[in-house]
Amino acid sequence: MADILERILDKGIVVAGDISISLVGVELLTVRVRLVVASVDRALEMGIRWWEGEPAYQGNGRALAQETERLRAENLQLSERLQRLEQSGRAARLIPHPVRRSPEWHRTASCRRTPRPASPAG
Repeated sequence: MADILERILDKGIVVAGDISISLVGVELLTVRVRLVVASVDRALEMGIRWWEGEPAYQGNGRALAQETERLRAENLQLSERLQRLEQSGRAARLIPHPVRRSPEWHRTASCRRTPRPASPAG
């Protein structure tokens, strides 16, 4: 088993396939599957380097964790502030109310619908 795995990682293996769902000749869904199993060295030889642009795979995992923690703390502070505002009643004054229209607003000229001309019988 180890020999097989070593050979696959050394040489690499590609599995490819397409799945298509059609109804009455209309293609509704197409799924394309491409799977490459290879060692990192072999992937680099083939030009596959997707992990180089991923921040999670860079050496800055600690910076990413610190930024996440900072954002969580800021979110908690904002949530607590909003809760205090809502409890004090100030939030209602800060949040604009929806536009209140008079009962006659729908009768204004700009909102009236013009009747369609009758179509000729044909």
